[in-house]
Amino acid sequence: MKFIAEIDIMPHKELLDPQGKAVINNLGHLHLSGVADVRIGRHVQMTIEADSEAAARQTVETACQKLLANMIVETFHYVLKGA
Repeated sequence: MKFIAEIDIMPHKELLDPQGKAVINNLGHLHLSGVADVRIGRHVQMTIEADSEAAARQTVETACQKLLANMIVETFHYVLKGA
């Protein structure tokens, strides 16, 4: 079976996000107001060939925890769909 994982990796909410702060500080130069906060992360799409949804989820979890996300400063969330 083929699955597609849509993975979002974001910095922990407790940590300063320098990229987000740079964006929010420069929105004023574009005459944009009303934006309270900006957080910048990454989006990863992964196509997985697995025998079951459980096996596909395990692949995503392992990839995120050991390769894609730095678990000390980032968190991840994903949605898994059949392809």
